[in-house]
Amino acid sequence: MLRWTITFVILAIIAAIFGFGGIAAGAAGIAKILFFIFIILFVISLFTGRNPIK
Repeated sequence: MLRWTITFVILAIIAAIFGFGGIAAGAAGIAKILFFIFIILFVISLFTGRNPIK
């Protein structure tokens, strides 16, 4: 999921350079949503991770 976030950030930067404001804003919005979902899933996985075998 982090790979998709990076992809949309790069797409937003490229679109902003070429002046496509609507596309850049849309891609940046998607990247922001995916980033927050990734952070939430990461924190959940920290708390519910595997216990080491004893």
